[in-house]
Amino acid sequence: MAQLDIVDVGHAYAPGVEEERWALKPLRLTFEPGKTYALVGPSGCGKTTLLNILSGLVRPSRGKVLFDGVDVTNRPTKARNIAQVFQFPVIYRSMTVYENLAFPLQCRRWDGPRIDAKVRQVAEALDLHDRLRQPARGLTADDKQLISLGRGLVRDDVAAVLMDEPLTVIDPQLKHSLRRRIREITEQFRPTVIYVTHDQYEAMSFAQEVLVMKDGRAVQQGTPEQLFEAPSSTYVGYFIGSPAMNFLTVDRTDGQFTLDGRTLAVAWDIPQSPARLQVGVRPEYVKVVTEPGPNTFPGRLRSVTDQGAQRVLEVEVAGQLVRTKTPREEGVPAGEGVLVHLPRAKVLPYADGRLVLRS
Repeated sequence: MAQLDIVDVGHAYAPGVEEERWALKPLRLTFEPGKTYALVGPSGCGKTTLLNILSGLVRPSRGKVLFDGVDVTNRPTKARNIAQVFQFPVIYRSMTVYENLAFPLQCRRWDGPRIDAKVRQVAEALDLHDRLRQPARGLTADDKQLISLGRGLVRDDVAAVLMDEPLTVIDPQLKHSLRRRIREITEQFRPTVIYVTHDQYEAMSFAQEVLVMKDGRAVQQGTPEQLFEAPSSTYVGYFIGSPAMNFLTVDRTDGQFTLDGRTLAVAWDIPQSPARLQVGVRPEYVKVVTEPGPNTFPGRLRSVTDQGAQRVLEVEVAGQLVRTKTPREEGVPAGEGVLVHLPRAKVLPYADGRLVLRS
């Protein structure tokens, strides 16, 4: 495993393009050895470009790529000692499972007993040990994807495992179990993993750290908990979470936030500013209550969406929609008129779309 450093790296796919239109704007990032990262964002945000620069498939227009402090910017892919797992499993269909896993080690001229021991160790972790002699062409798509991952894990010299939307072609019913198995395997072997996906749930449930991207920029990096609890911008708040974070435009009167003329108490303050002020609160923390009190606002129930064990209620408060998640056993309020409570400790202030905190 290796530490991967991105130093002022940016890229444009055509010469002469102004920097603001580059596919990847210049940025600095460090991927620590042995950790699992997810790059997440909508199509065209630059996540695959960044992955391809790390792999050597794309040479950046600017900046340097360092593996353990060594400049590999101009090195080809084969000289970077990385393993790649793509959207579509890349395996040798004519080989058995055993031969697929052993092939990278044979290319490195390992001796037979060492190859056998390593292949069986990885096959056991992948739950493929009872199919080692089976032709790879007869396997399911998720097992083929596990073989792709296994070919990277058998190597002792792999600097990083780079995954580009590896679960795209997997049956939805199998995604959860495969994601769990991949996570268990990476925790066991501790490679440096960088995982690209457009699915925020996939990123949050898989990675130790998540990097959210937009328009070629890295807009926030942190643990899943940090991104959920304190999005650095309304963009991250909308992108992470389902339903997305609630954002309500508020006024500021005599140093107090007000919503429709009623005081909204928060645990933080922000400097006086002409910026557009909003507060953000996750649907998981909004509650429909029966009695008025601090931070309780009247609203009108607009819709109810059933999500199995939970329901999502949409309530109009001061002309703005607020979503709340409620357990099924709590039922649905009778009538349109409801009271909504916004917990003081979970309400965050945003100025012109950016989180601004001052204790």
